[in-house]
Amino acid sequence: MNVLIAGAGVIGCYLAHVLCQAGQDVTLLARGAWMRQLQGEGLTIRHELQRHTTVDHPRVIDAIDGRHYDAVFAVMQHQQMHAVLDDLALADTPVVVLVGNNMSAPEMEARIMERTATPKTVLFGFQGTGGRRESGKVIVVRFGAGSMSIGGLHGDVQAPARDTVSALFSGTDYRLTWVPDMDAWYKCHLALILPAANLCYVLDCNLRRSTRAQRRQLLDAAREGYALLREAGYAILPPGEDRYYEPGIKRAVMAAMIFVMAKTVIGDLAAADHCRHAVSEMEGLDAAFEALRAQKRDFPMPNWDALRAARPDWEALHRQYERG
Repeated sequence: MNVLIAGAGVIGCYLAHVLCQAGQDVTLLARGAWMRQLQGEGLTIRHELQRHTTVDHPRVIDAIDGRHYDAVFAVMQHQQMHAVLDDLALADTPVVVLVGNNMSAPEMEARIMERTATPKTVLFGFQGTGGRRESGKVIVVRFGAGSMSIGGLHGDVQAPARDTVSALFSGTDYRLTWVPDMDAWYKCHLALILPAANLCYVLDCNLRRSTRAQRRQLLDAAREGYALLREAGYAILPPGEDRYYEPGIKRAVMAAMIFVMAKTVIGDLAAADHCRHAVSEMEGLDAAFEALRAQKRDFPMPNWDALRAARPDWEALHRQYERG
């Protein structure tokens, strides 16, 4: 099957690797020096936790072409996705999957459907992969073969789109989790991600410096985020995810996971590196979540607010992490 991945960051590159290993005809859209690196040397990935390196050779282009693709995955930061929506609408494909954090999913789907000349199904996904690019290769941290939460805005995805996406990963251990409401899933995901990003910035993107009190505040802030979403009428997805932040055994498990992440290379690659390179994305997501929160003006979120207040302002973060 022919598949295009628009976006050659860590997540897009790992997705390309999985699909190459599945035997699909993979095209990867990249630009500049990175495109030339991929064209000349192939896609080299160091799988950090698995301690091995792979090299794949997808077709590499710098713009969406007129070729027919069975599916197109757009994998990029939230604020970057808006710039490619018209190109995705014109792409010769029946299935478009927007992968990454997203607080504008309804608007993005509407834009694509308004501009498309051919029938399309627009899906949304999130791949739990972290890492960074360095020295001509991608360093990836992942658990197992990787996974993606995927679905439409609201309601179950029907054939043939679901069958097409499932077939792409046939024969691999990569796990697809089909979600009935990705709009709610994205918002629930940010209930943890935004406090975690704020703590990263408080600590100069060095989570190894985090104290027990700071990690406890992170969990309490996430609990407040989930409570806000329940109050606003959103489904909690995955179901029961909010219970990991309430007092009890599940919270103890989550606290242990946060501790391991913070004190090891997992946190470096999965959280800190992303925050360094995604200040604009985090700023936009924070603003979008605050707009949602404004609908419930009197809802108390003291730990959430304390982490936001402790974080340097966005202008300072842009200067710090985007210099040079």
